[in-house]
Amino acid sequence: MTLDPPWRPPAWELDPSQPLYEQIAHRIRVEIAAARLPKGARLPSVRDLAASLRVTPNTVMRAYAELEQDGLLETFRGQGTFVAREPGVEARARARIARQALEHVRRVAADLGMRVEDLLRLGAEEEGGDEDARSH
Repeated sequence: MTLDPPWRPPAWELDPSQPLYEQIAHRIRVEIAAARLPKGARLPSVRDLAASLRVTPNTVMRAYAELEQDGLLETFRGQGTFVAREPGVEARARARIARQALEHVRRVAADLGMRVEDLLRLGAEEEGGDEDARSH
C-alpha cells in the first residue's frame, strides 16, 4: 500500500446503454490484469473518480465494491482504496476477463446455432482471409 498520488484512469468513454458500474469495474480489472495498475496502487476517491467520469458516486462505489468482493481491491478507512497486494491479483483479474469473454463467445455461438469451436474457426479463417486480401 502506498500513499503516493492516486492512479488516474486513462480517458474512458462509457456506453450509456450498458450498466456504468460494470464498465468501470471492467476497465479497472483490465488495468490490473495488464499490470498497468500495480499491486498496492491507490485509486482515486469515489468522489474524485465519479467527478472525472461524470457519473454518480454510487456508481463508482458499486464498481469498487464488486472489485473488492473479487479480491482485487481493498479499502482502508481514512486511507483510501488500493489494489490488493496478495499474490495472484493480476491472474485473478485475467481469469475473470477470460470467463466473461468465453461466456460472450458461447452466447454468440448459441445465437447463431453454432458450436463454439466452429465459431472460433470461422473467425480465424475470416481474419486470415482479411489479411490475404490486404496483402494483395
